[in-house]
Amino acid sequence: MDRQALHAALVEARIPGGYYRIEGVHEPVPTPPDFLFLRRATGGGWETGAYERGRDEILAHHPDEATACAHLLGLLV
Repeated sequence: MDRQALHAALVEARIPGGYYRIEGVHEPVPTPPDFLFLRRATGGGWETGAYERGRDEILAHHPDEATACAHLLGLLV
């Protein structure tokens, strides 16, 4: 699964768009106060996490996009 397929799965599951942010695919405007995210990690790979109260909390680092997508899907569904 890639980021586009993840977004399609979340839309199909009727997960509100304000619950998550997927880098380069789904970035809600205005930015919600709290959400889960999937993004590229600065050192390589991918990370999933939560943005809450103005701070990012990394939940997991992933070696590839597919693993990161599966993790975020599991958190939201």
